[in-house]
Amino acid sequence: MTEFFTGGKSFATDGPGFLQMKGIPAQYRCFIQSVFFCVNLWLLKKLQLISASNLDLSMTLDSGQTFHWKKGGPGFVGTIGDKPIYIEQRGESLAFAGGSAELIGRYFALDHPLADICASFPDDPPMNEARAYCRGLRIMRQPRWECLASFITSSMKQVAHIRQMSEALRRSFGHERHVAGHTVYIFPSAETIAQRSEEDLRGCALGYRAKNLRATAGRIASRAADLDEWNDLPDAELRSKLCSLPGVGAKVANCVMLFAYERLQAFPIDVWIARVLQERYFPRKRKMTEGQMRDFAQGHFGAYGGYAQQYLFHHARKTTVRRPSKKAIGVNRPYLSAIDRIGRGGPPNRPDTGEDGNLSGSRA
Repeated sequence: MTEFFTGGKSFATDGPGFLQMKGIPAQYRCFIQSVFFCVNLWLLKKLQLISASNLDLSMTLDSGQTFHWKKGGPGFVGTIGDKPIYIEQRGESLAFAGGSAELIGRYFALDHPLADICASFPDDPPMNEARAYCRGLRIMRQPRWECLASFITSSMKQVAHIRQMSEALRRSFGHERHVAGHTVYIFPSAETIAQRSEEDLRGCALGYRAKNLRATAGRIASRAADLDEWNDLPDAELRSKLCSLPGVGAKVANCVMLFAYERLQAFPIDVWIARVLQERYFPRKRKMTEGQMRDFAQGHFGAYGGYAQQYLFHHARKTTVRRPSKKAIGVNRPYLSAIDRIGRGGPPNRPDTGEDGNLSGSRA
């Protein structure tokens, strides 16, 4: 929902022509509704178009890669870096406002040979089911700082909570922007976060994550860590560099490598993926270790393992009946180690169980 504030009155809209007006006399509401509808209709007619074959926009945005896009009428509103974006799917095209075709194409990885990528997946029942279900799902190219910060704050949180923290950070410390009748907020830079106090960040419901986010922001702002410079590093070295940052263990590093550095072989393993591997690929094996899962995934899913796991993850999350648990499970994709929990980095994707034996790293 997008809110507008005018003359002390509050307007909220879910898209063109859909208004909820607070404190506005009834006799004026119809007129205001008509004005907003006409303005937004005019804005939507001004949208640019870009070819986007083999893309399911809604599924891609809902697949757990990013946490700030919102439904806005027939499309979605969000940001790409410092650009406010409105975007909607129109068949084999995307209609958008607020950015360039180049920006949109790169963000949604429209250059990825998706048909070839899917054809490279192993021919087995669970992968075939996921591939059929997830047609058009693409791995996005996210801004590196925003992706890193989002996953640092996601520790032991469900998707709804991560969205709330992202929104709070944006509204509190980001710049306001407007696009196609919607208001959005840019994710605050590392420099901005580094200048805020830990208490300020805790005010955005970050809890203990505030300390780690601020410390990592400080290292990036001071150039002690250069996310862009790390782009050319080999996978193992990139993972090591990321894990050296406060609040980043292998759990966060694997996600950032896949979603912000385009390391498409990265294969984050969370509770959902562990369950798929155990139940669908090794149903007769009593219990697989993390090392066995990692080795199997690397050999079985190949160069596009990141795509394969995203399809397996999204399919499992959307089609599996959730099992009741006595303990809330967090949302981070890779396993959450004990070292990850205190924000000091950690060994590669080691499963960590709580006192009740539940894995503590999952994304709901």
